[in-house]
Amino acid sequence: MVSSTPMQSLKQIPKTPYIMILKIFIVTLLLFVTACSTRGVNTYKRTIAPAYKSDNTTTALLYKEYEKYSNTRYKYGGQSTDGIDCSALVQAIYKNSFHKQIPRTTKDQARTGYRVDKNSARPGDIILFKTGYNVRHAGIVIEKGKFLHASTKKGVIITDIEKPYYKQRYWQIRRVLN
Repeated sequence: MVSSTPMQSLKQIPKTPYIMILKIFIVTLLLFVTACSTRGVNTYKRTIAPAYKSDNTTTALLYKEYEKYSNTRYKYGGQSTDGIDCSALVQAIYKNSFHKQIPRTTKDQARTGYRVDKNSARPGDIILFKTGYNVRHAGIVIEKGKFLHASTKKGVIITDIEKPYYKQRYWQIRRVLN
């Protein structure tokens, strides 16, 4: 007696329309089940921004903008909630919250307003970092020790200024708001 594999057994079944439909259904079901067996990681899950209450109008406006852009993905050259880069985020927040037109690029933002000491930083100040040779990164101080920015890996987030990566790359703070 010769043993047969399941596929050989299926080939021996008469080819009636019902059997063909059954075979297609089984194959489709197997493909569906195996295709859904792994989970991809969604890096840019939209989350609700943390509730924050402040007497500081600037901080309150910045948190409102954070809610709007919260976890928007980073996109070089992007200028919307579909994808945005760091300097476009800074420019959009200044336009929407403070009704101030500032330059689009970090290079030009680094010349906007006037330079202030890191210890004198206050909400609304532009914070700049040197992240590589001729590469700059911009964000906005949202409250003491924290800044809002578009991270290339995590999208729009709030980060501690003293985080080692940013502490080592800190360049300057610019005050545009009076």
